[in-house]
Amino acid sequence: MKVGVFDSGIGGLTVVKSMLEHELFEEIIYFGDTARVPYGIKDKNTIIRYAIEAVEFFKNFELSLIIVACNTVSAYALDEMRESSNCPVIGVVEAGALATANALKNKQSNILILGTNATINSKAYEKNLNKLGFNNLQAKATGLFVPLVEEKIYSGDILEATFEHYFKEMQTPDAIILGCTHFPIILPALQNYFDKGTIFIHSGEAIVEYLEKKFDFTRKYKEPTLKFFASENPDALKKIASAWLPI
Repeated sequence: MKVGVFDSGIGGLTVVKSMLEHELFEEIIYFGDTARVPYGIKDKNTIIRYAIEAVEFFKNFELSLIIVACNTVSAYALDEMRESSNCPVIGVVEAGALATANALKNKQSNILILGTNATINSKAYEKNLNKLGFNNLQAKATGLFVPLVEEKIYSGDILEATFEHYFKEMQTPDAIILGCTHFPIILPALQNYFDKGTIFIHSGEAIVEYLEKKFDFTRKYKEPTLKFFASENPDALKKIASAWLPI
């Protein structure tokens, strides 16, 4: 299997990491639209246009599958990408909602959804979770986490102050959906901040769970071929990939 992974920038590397750990694919081709990141502050039509351009890029390869690691694109442009693509396209929002439902036995559980402004405004997670019987939902745009991660601020006073800014008056939820692929990088800090019983839903693990249920993976690939592309400064993307991924 040869898979393409699309993200607005570097965050989708957290999804690639999960895929590598589970040894699902023979070849992974990553494309980050680093020249136009972030998508989370852009309007719907712009997001759709960028997403279709990504599909056109992937047509240079004979892919078995495209995974949309960007939550914002998954929320706004999945249908348009599927119409333009010559292979299946799967997004992390549906996978994240299903993973949340699988992790929580009680339909009354209090779920907090974190994401960029665009993802939160789309209400895509709420729509998917409502279909699965979950209605006790809160959503919080936490866009400041993205530049903090990109500045390699994964812990410490600045991050703690940002947590206080967003969460100080909030009841501790039963589960938190990390609705942006940057957010798993600060997962240890979030786990320390919230109650130990809080379940965290990680887009990378959610997409792996979804793929393993949807497809028949008959073999493991311990040393897949990795190719990294970016719309701007691909060397910087490759450097981050070397730091974040087990390669």
